[in-house]
Amino acid sequence: MKSESKNSILIIGGGLIGLSIAYEFARNKFKVEVLSKNRSESAGFVAAGMLATHAEGLEDELLIFGQQSQNLIPEWIKNIEKDSGIDCGLKKCGIVVPFKNIQELKKFPTYKYGKYLNNKNLRREISGINSTWEHGLLFEQDGQIDNRRRLMRALERACSLHGVKFQEGSDVKELILEKNTILGAKVLNATGETKNIFCKKVILCCGAWSKKVLSNLPIFPVKGQMLSIQGPENSIKRVLFGPTTYLVPRDDGLIVVGATVENKAEFNQGNTPKGINQLQAGIKSLLPEALNWPQMEHWWGFRPCTPDLKPIIGKSNINNLYLATGHYRNGVLFSAITSDIIFKLIQQKTLNNKETNFLEKFSFNRFLI
Repeated sequence: MKSESKNSILIIGGGLIGLSIAYEFARNKFKVEVLSKNRSESAGFVAAGMLATHAEGLEDELLIFGQQSQNLIPEWIKNIEKDSGIDCGLKKCGIVVPFKNIQELKKFPTYKYGKYLNNKNLRREISGINSTWEHGLLFEQDGQIDNRRRLMRALERACSLHGVKFQEGSDVKELILEKNTILGAKVLNATGETKNIFCKKVILCCGAWSKKVLSNLPIFPVKGQMLSIQGPENSIKRVLFGPTTYLVPRDDGLIVVGATVENKAEFNQGNTPKGINQLQAGIKSLLPEALNWPQMEHWWGFRPCTPDLKPIIGKSNINNLYLATGHYRNGVLFSAITSDIIFKLIQQKTLNNKETNFLEKFSFNRFLI
């Protein structure tokens, strides 16, 4: 096997997590190569971009993980924007979670982090909200980022300017192993050639497709269908997060509506009548007048899910292979802290107690017991 290149860091997966990690290493002067079969299919391009640690009702270590990542995000985005010259649309706009009765509200896992909204104040925050909603929680600390139109492009540009080498259209056929160490990857490229790419360390972060590279990973796809509508300017200023549907308003009046949760769809592509009908029913349940606003676009994607709905982050059982996958619904939220921890881990930098605990809780080894 003839080596075409020898890279310090080989990243398999060019979605949001892969780009975030690539950016972290490249800005610290590492030589980085990113292999991606089809970057436009990644969850980072199709997610709504909510930073919803509290509105999601995260619990235990996921709650702390989300809070820590939200603390990192402002500085992280500032660096990406500076390097790329692209505004990423980060907004701490607040997220409203509506409830039909006070009992449901008080059972919400992150209830204590929210500001209570009575009927009058709920309607003041969300004009036109369906009359079935009587109470609400406002999580002022939560927000959003325009991942689909801005953040992903900003990361691509920032990575390129820092010298990251991209190989789009690359399908990793197998990892080249010797004595439990990866020497490289056998890759089918976009022109139909099979080449071996050699490296020192490998980071696997190809989301829902991770199991296709490492078969013992308990990762499976959960399909989500979405659409966007064009509302009047400032029609809603907060994200509205219902039990099955959410509305995420962008600065230009576009509202992202999501998302179905299809556990058995596997990798079946395309929007379906059932999925679109479900989204429209969700709009009606939250903000009935929005059904009259023009629909702009429909799309879909695949969330990378694990059996316990927690990510897999850290070392694998192969010496120089690291994992950053399985982020399920929270890839955008968890991207900053995931890239930070993976960088520290590979560089053997000192981790604080919380970071050490995250690696223990999210270790691949939890599935081997």
